[in-house]
Amino acid sequence: MRILLIRPARPPKAITIGEFMFCEPLGLEAVYAVLREQEKHQVNILDMMAEQVDITQYLEKEQPEAVGITALCIDVGNVLELARAVKRVDASIPVVVGGTQAQLMPQAFADPAIDFVMHWTTRANLHALFDGLARSGRKTEKNFCSSEDIPGVIAVRKGIPAKLCLQKNEYLVPDRSSCAQYREQYSYFGYKPCALLQTSHGCSKCCSFCLRWRLEGGKETPQDMEVIFAQIREITEPSIMIIDNDFLCDSDQLDQLCIFLGREKIRKNFLCYGSVHSILQNQKSIERFASLGLKAVLVGYESFKPQELADYHKKATVEENLVAATLLKKWGVDAWASFIFHPDWDHGDFKAFRRYIRQLRPEISSLSPLTPFPGLPAFQEYRERLLFDLQDYERWSFGNISIHPSKMGLRAYHAEVLWTNLQVNFFMNNACYLVRRFGFFTLFRLTAGGLRLAIRYLIALCR
Repeated sequence: MRILLIRPARPPKAITIGEFMFCEPLGLEAVYAVLREQEKHQVNILDMMAEQVDITQYLEKEQPEAVGITALCIDVGNVLELARAVKRVDASIPVVVGGTQAQLMPQAFADPAIDFVMHWTTRANLHALFDGLARSGRKTEKNFCSSEDIPGVIAVRKGIPAKLCLQKNEYLVPDRSSCAQYREQYSYFGYKPCALLQTSHGCSKCCSFCLRWRLEGGKETPQDMEVIFAQIREITEPSIMIIDNDFLCDSDQLDQLCIFLGREKIRKNFLCYGSVHSILQNQKSIERFASLGLKAVLVGYESFKPQELADYHKKATVEENLVAATLLKKWGVDAWASFIFHPDWDHGDFKAFRRYIRQLRPEISSLSPLTPFPGLPAFQEYRERLLFDLQDYERWSFGNISIHPSKMGLRAYHAEVLWTNLQVNFFMNNACYLVRRFGFFTLFRLTAGGLRLAIRYLIALCR
């Protein structure tokens, strides 16, 4: 069976950190790997974030017999348009939708152009669905394989239940060769090309604003390190971003990785997510990792206010944030900080926040308004203050202001967010650091990304 897997293009309304990073579609690469276990399937990936195509012409040329599309919340509109384009070319082609939006809110895909929704994904249900589709011959909708007995697969024509329990996806090893034609484009801030690697599911930090631990579980579930080592050996990119929720939480795992890197003389640039709590707990292991290639840690400092840190269920204090920042500088590891703009800040809070960033002195800062995604407790808490509807999917991105501020007008709040982004991206993010670490071209690329982000906020401010 000829199967086409698609990552949609970024929606125009979305304000995302994609202005600064552009990563491989790891989920699609994993699905590709599973489907290719059956030699009878021919599988291709179309990454529309990396390649602009006329989808109708592309479908007519490639003639897929099944199409799978991955979706974030912001992608729903694009996914529906793609599915309808598939059906216009050939109404008998089954369309399957997966990704985090399918996991969290499959009801978003209750559309005649979509046949199946992957509420969760395993090797078994992928084989069962696509093998069944191959057997059916896909001549008419009636001949589509029955998904009633395939756990995790929802047949849209039979209706999508209003309430479904979240289930975990199986860890699947990706086939990175599936995106060989795009790999030079994938980057993480200044590291280009850069591969992604996941070594565990879940997170025990359970931050209140985070969806990911709710999808993966409230404790870390590490994978077999030999499986991870095999992937590192195969990755050809000079840089690897480890996308675990908190890769620095397990000193034993860190020590195993360090032994492996030293033994096999592997020299790569490693980037990872890490919590302040883990940085303070596992100093010896992290310092060792720094000597073997750890270049940067994305640290969720999130706030300068003790009460907000407590409300976010952060395991660190404002003072511990400063200690962690000092340790990373001591080890020669760059701190890429993330912060949340709270909707209840006043003008004084924004000023105090900018002073706090100067104290921390991160090399790069990522700033996002608090986003109460559906499924989070904050969604109910702020429901009466939401600025757009649940179905306005394109606007549910981390960069959009989604909650009406309580202590200033919306335009004034937009102005503070814009001014803070300008100050941080053009004056606090160290230009000398960017040039020294990545060169002038990367400085230009990230500056251009910052300008695009500022323009989007400026447009919102002028509405």
